[in-house]
Amino acid sequence: MKNTLKVQRAILDLTQEDLANKIGVSRQTINSIEKNRYIPSTVLALKLSAVFKLPVNTFFALEEND
Repeated sequence: MKNTLKVQRAILDLTQEDLANKIGVSRQTINSIEKNRYIPSTVLALKLSAVFKLPVNTFFALEEND
């Protein structure tokens, strides 16, 4: 799965810490998602969607091999 979380975060001028605080996770969790080391749960993806005011598939997308 690929993601554009870092880009979307930059558009809103949020640090990893800012975003983490908004959705109730650690900064390390945000870092791991951005580096594709962690795939977020549905609940977490929906929380991100609410922060960005965008559909989940705007910043998360399946790749051909997924």
